[in-house]
Amino acid sequence: MINELKIKNWKLIIGLIILFSLIFTLKSAFPALAQTMSNSLYMIQMGNLNSISGKPTGSGFKLLYTSGQTAPGLYTGTNYKVRAGFEYIKSIIPFRFAITNTFIDFGSVSPTFPVLRTSLLTISNGSAFGYQVTVSDNHNLRANDSGAEIPPAACGDSGPTCTTTSAGPWTSTTTYGFGYRCDNQSGTDCDPQFATSTYYRPFAASPAAVMVMSGAVVGKNKVTQVTYKLNVSGNQAAGLYTNVINYIATPNF
Repeated sequence: MINELKIKNWKLIIGLIILFSLIFTLKSAFPALAQTMSNSLYMIQMGNLNSISGKPTGSGFKLLYTSGQTAPGLYTGTNYKVRAGFEYIKSIIPFRFAITNTFIDFGSVSPTFPVLRTSLLTISNGSAFGYQVTVSDNHNLRANDSGAEIPPAACGDSGPTCTTTSAGPWTSTTTYGFGYRCDNQSGTDCDPQFATSTYYRPFAASPAAVMVMSGAVVGKNKVTQVTYKLNVSGNQAAGLYTNVINYIATPNF
């Protein structure tokens, strides 16, 4: 099990350093494995507090384990906080999610001339069971003054070949709507439905949402590119069309 000690009071730090110095003076004649805790103001070197512990590694794995702690739990006081036990799994990768180009402007769109725009999704995840990112929109692209809408992408030339949960080929300039695809930039976390470069699908309408990327292991700065595709017919009413795309990133525990 894992102990995490956060110290806020300088006087307590001094006391701990003196205490551990005495311990190491008494035990210096015996070989030992130690842990080190430090910041810009102090360094504490200490032995493991559990009955067994280790960090075995191999060609395809790395494992951190402890066993034998008699009092797991969260302990706090005025100047300290101790997290003890398996529920406080060690992670040096905080959960972070970022999106570039949060304002997508398609500009003036001409009928049968598809327009593409992109955003990058970047995620870092240290949770033991991975993460997922879902996507949805609040409604179809809509001209608020007239209520006219651009439909969701249907993809196929002779009939719909994609749905909100199933990607399909979209190559014809006479197939209209608004859709997206995902391409791996760093890592392989895009939904594998987008493995073919011409495959797209329409957005699900909130509150429904569909997974666009996910990962089963920890990792830093995994990057995917989402491509938004818009194509309209000559019968589409002129206007300023808007909607909101919602991404939700969730670590799995």
